[in-house]
Amino acid sequence: MMEISICVGSACHLKGSQRVIKRLQELVKMKNLEDKIVIKASFCLGECNDYVSVKVRDEISSVNESTVDEFFYENVLGRL
Repeated sequence: MMEISICVGSACHLKGSQRVIKRLQELVKMKNLEDKIVIKASFCLGECNDYVSVKVRDEISSVNESTVDEFFYENVLGRL
């Protein structure tokens, strides 16, 4: 099972972490991957400079509402 951790700490919360979580949940459901991907909230991942910090397999990316789809297709589906 692939785990996606999304920072919900104060900085990422202000940058839209809840919207990123919601969209990732929608994409996982749309692709029928609920049995292969788990989305978890996390506190600070240490990469709060740009956008919302998202961790997949020890790699942290900066994601926002406008880049979440691209992130999902490249960094999540590409690793399943």
